[in-house]
Amino acid sequence: MLRPIYFAPLKHTLMVLFLSLLLPLFAGAQPPAADSLRHLLRADTRPNVLRVQRLLALGQELKNSDAPQATQVNEEALRLARQLAYPPGEGLALLALSNLHRRQNDFEAAHRDARQAQRLYVDRHDVLGQGRAWLQLSTVYMLQEKPAASLAAALKGLPMAERAGDQVTTERLRYIMGNVYHTMGNYTEALPLLRGALKMGQRNGDDQLVLSTLGDIGNCYKRLKRWPQALLYFQRALQLSQRVGDHQGEAGFETNLAELYGLQGNQPEALAHSLRARQLVRTNQDEYNLPLMELVLARAYLLSNQTDSVLELAHHALQLSQQTKSNGNIRTAADLLAQAYAQQQNFEQAYHFRNLQLAYNDTLSGEDTQLSTNALRYGYELDRKKAQIALLSKTRQLQAQTAERQRQQLYALLAGLAGVVLLAGLLLRNIFLKQRINHHLNETNHQIAAHRDDLDQALRELRATQAQLVQHEKLASLGQLTAGVAHEIQNPLNFITNFSDLGVELTTELQEELAKESLSVAGRVTIEELLHDLAQNQLSIHQHGRRADRIVKSMLEHSRVSSGQPQLTDLNALCEECLRLAYYSWQATNKDFKATLNTQFASPLPSLQVVPQDLTRVLVNLLTNAFYAVSEKRRLLGSGYEPQVSIQTEQTDDTVCIRVRDNGNGIPTDVRQRIFEPFFTTKPTGEGTGLGLSLSYDIITKGHRGTLNVETQEGEFTEFIVRLPITPTPSRPANTISREMTETSV
Repeated sequence: MLRPIYFAPLKHTLMVLFLSLLLPLFAGAQPPAADSLRHLLRADTRPNVLRVQRLLALGQELKNSDAPQATQVNEEALRLARQLAYPPGEGLALLALSNLHRRQNDFEAAHRDARQAQRLYVDRHDVLGQGRAWLQLSTVYMLQEKPAASLAAALKGLPMAERAGDQVTTERLRYIMGNVYHTMGNYTEALPLLRGALKMGQRNGDDQLVLSTLGDIGNCYKRLKRWPQALLYFQRALQLSQRVGDHQGEAGFETNLAELYGLQGNQPEALAHSLRARQLVRTNQDEYNLPLMELVLARAYLLSNQTDSVLELAHHALQLSQQTKSNGNIRTAADLLAQAYAQQQNFEQAYHFRNLQLAYNDTLSGEDTQLSTNALRYGYELDRKKAQIALLSKTRQLQAQTAERQRQQLYALLAGLAGVVLLAGLLLRNIFLKQRINHHLNETNHQIAAHRDDLDQALRELRATQAQLVQHEKLASLGQLTAGVAHEIQNPLNFITNFSDLGVELTTELQEELAKESLSVAGRVTIEELLHDLAQNQLSIHQHGRRADRIVKSMLEHSRVSSGQPQLTDLNALCEECLRLAYYSWQATNKDFKATLNTQFASPLPSLQVVPQDLTRVLVNLLTNAFYAVSEKRRLLGSGYEPQVSIQTEQTDDTVCIRVRDNGNGIPTDVRQRIFEPFFTTKPTGEGTGLGLSLSYDIITKGHRGTLNVETQEGEFTEFIVRLPITPTPSRPANTISREMTETSV
């Protein structure tokens, strides 16, 4: 049975955030109403800077009530500003268009306009504009579920906003950083940043910032399962969005409340808020909140086991989210579809959508994203420290220069030899002080460099470890699903094989009884032919049922839980043991089989940190494939052919290489690229499941950070080459899935 997984916090709260400060040339006055601006534009049609400013003000007035009309107005302002070579108006128009495109889920256009504005401000050396452009880019990335890119943009914009004294942009960039940490599950750093942004928004009367922070703080408490606090913040956000007339935000917070009640199992309240959100979305034609609303409503229907409604809503939300490339919504829709199909016993579709959900889990909340955001924050802090050190050095130099000038003015009054001696003493003292300061600064720089190198080394080790942890998590989830599906299939397969055996017996009895009856010659011939065909069909059913049973047992074997830990292993001894084990196992099922076994082990060979059980299964699988290949070639060529199988170890500078070679028929050219694909096999029907080489490849490349390659020549030989790094393999957690290698695949 598929386990329910609740989706990550909805990102609609960030939708209400962007620049409320527009048109700085307007001397601090509020822009006139939309009707007044239209009247002024109709009365004066001259193409000048004033018309650009009026168009921008009209677009600002219309952005919440009529987004398409606001887009047209800002596009006209952009064309006119470019025609007049008016860069301030061009930059404001680009930022306004980016904001409008983002509200309409056109993230590609929003990103393009924000990038153009950022390049424009860079060319003009406008630090204030650059900070606002980076704020817009960070917002777009956050809505696209790209936390690492969002944090990178925020960290680039923050120093510029601080240098320009732009307090509003500074606080909103800090809010974005808090939102990123909240998305990554780092609530310890997220909550202080979000609470600070909330206080700033309340102090400045910035309703949009207040709405965003209320929603994200509520989401933090929801993820921490502190339901009363989450309910309080979501209700405050809903009331504020209703008071300011933000219908899009109102629909989003209704959706958040529906999700919160769904997490608590309160299906009536979850359904009620979901239906109100749907009504708001339909009334306001809110394309942004539509997929979010449908997913929460589908979650409510899932609680009441209305799977048909869940499938309809989740499929439509998945289609919309794939068009807008909203990774979080895609992951949520895949999770809901997997659970609904599992409830309907449609395990093929459930397996498909669970794999889709797992893929987007890695994209949104995997260890790669966590490490990327930590590295960005580390880089930002390191740059700030360097800037502080540079400023301190410059300050000390200025202080030393000032002191020297004062001393020169004082000692200039002295005359004669005493003045010269004193001046020389002061110069020597100044040199000594500079040398001491330089020595101190050099020591500080060395300490910083050593600390940086330590952090870089730790980061490389974390990245190496997280690749294994992510793979183990994937294998654990896949193993659980495979075991469940295999167990469900095994009972029907037993019925098929048992009833096919019974059918053969009944057919035999029927033939015996009919032989006792008096029938016409033609009728007896016809009946005997039909009974013969029926017996053949029953036999075919029995054979194919046994083949399916072998595949199911292989899947169960591959999903078996193992707690093997990496340990120092003598690879030469392990290879020799695997060769002997595989050869005797093959002879047990092929009595007349004989082959020449060759070993060539490097000496001395370093012991490596590997999982012996997993590596044994890989080698036994490769050797079994080799015995199968030479057996097939001997069956074709006869006694004139001598089967040979060899295993060889060797050491390079940073790897240990294991080669398994046979002189069989080789692998055809047209299938070489597919031999590591799951369930792909070149063996006759019933002789292989196609899992062995695929799982061997995963164990070597993802479990041991090595490589598995093949060299072959058709009709001559096949050689599989396993390369393992000499550096130790990090320990993996217990209860991970160990992939069994008992079936051959090629």
